[in-house]
Amino acid sequence: MKEKNARQTHVFKPLEGRRIILGVSGGIAAYKAAEYARNLINLGALVKVVLTENGAKFISPLTFSALTGDRCVTSMFDEKAKSPIPHISIARWGELLLVLPATADVIGKTACGIADDLLTTLFLAFKGKRILFPAMNPVMYNNPAVQDNISRLKDRGISVADPDDGTVACGDTGKGRLPHFEMVLYSVRQALSRQDLGDMNVLVTSGPTREPIDPVRFISNRSSGKMGLALANISSIRGARVRLITGPTCLPPPGHVSIDMVERADEMAKEVLSRASGMDVVVMAAAVSDYAPCSYSDSKLKKSDEKIVLELGKTRDILLELGKIKTPGQILVGFCAETENLVENAFTKLRRKNLDLIVANDVTEPGAGFDWDTNKVCLIDQEKNVEELPLLHKEEVADRIFDKVLELRSKAS
Repeated sequence: MKEKNARQTHVFKPLEGRRIILGVSGGIAAYKAAEYARNLINLGALVKVVLTENGAKFISPLTFSALTGDRCVTSMFDEKAKSPIPHISIARWGELLLVLPATADVIGKTACGIADDLLTTLFLAFKGKRILFPAMNPVMYNNPAVQDNISRLKDRGISVADPDDGTVACGDTGKGRLPHFEMVLYSVRQALSRQDLGDMNVLVTSGPTREPIDPVRFISNRSSGKMGLALANISSIRGARVRLITGPTCLPPPGHVSIDMVERADEMAKEVLSRASGMDVVVMAAAVSDYAPCSYSDSKLKKSDEKIVLELGKTRDILLELGKIKTPGQILVGFCAETENLVENAFTKLRRKNLDLIVANDVTEPGAGFDWDTNKVCLIDQEKNVEELPLLHKEEVADRIFDKVLELRSKAS
């Protein structure tokens, strides 16, 4: 019961209170906009929907009104609208304008400054960030006129997302599908986030390693990779150029960072040490095996009544080696999972391995450590300043870690 309650006590809403305008135009992908609107609201966003006349032929305004709890506006001259000048009042209200789906028609009008309905007029009146998500037949998307219009929008600093590859409604295959919600969410969070890591190259390690015994057996640990993926995601959202080196995990890799997949500790050591010198920040969140079998059987070891004795040898201490070759100005962050004497054990590890920051957690705490979406950690620096964080979602922990990294960089400069 204690474990179940720990999983339910923290609600993660990264878009809490953010004001998003969702412009829905007349493409078949308009039906997905309803699901995406609801997903944004579930993450804490306030959403107002502007639906074009053609969009209303694919999905009802009532659907959006029911999902958002706010009136879906469809016309410049809607007598039931809360404001007599909706394109101005809505523009002043919103922080971010999404056009999803963005048809060839809407892309062309916004590129040329045509304002002949509420959405295109609102587009011109909106001062904040704007993101278009094209969705259409692949031949239409690749038409030179559409591509020219997309280029014109990008030249003005307006974000135009790449559509996904796949089969579209008419049966054609190619680039033209509306991106999955995860990619839309990433674009939204990046647009609303401070870009304070924009000048940094960040290396993150994640997940466990597997040390093989034979073709079907291996030694590993309980790491899920969730903390490492959260660190990679948050640093990318905040503008960093991210390289993720990850051991085996069941989690889908993020589509917006560079990824190297490894399995064994020696493979991770090789990748990390070859890339570390070009990094401003290295965050070693992976749970690298401390020991590996000294020998490997090419064939499966057969079950018998006899005991099997495995001889284990120490693997390379990647963090220790990184501390020895740390470049001037580089920030090196380690993790420390403990069951007792948390701060003292973590600080000893920090000093011995020449770290700038260590993230320590007691894995016996409910809701913290391996395989949870949440974590409860202490951040400890070289001066033994200890910042104890409450139970947070791992992406919130990642945010606090990078806040501390920026603080350490500022002190060093």
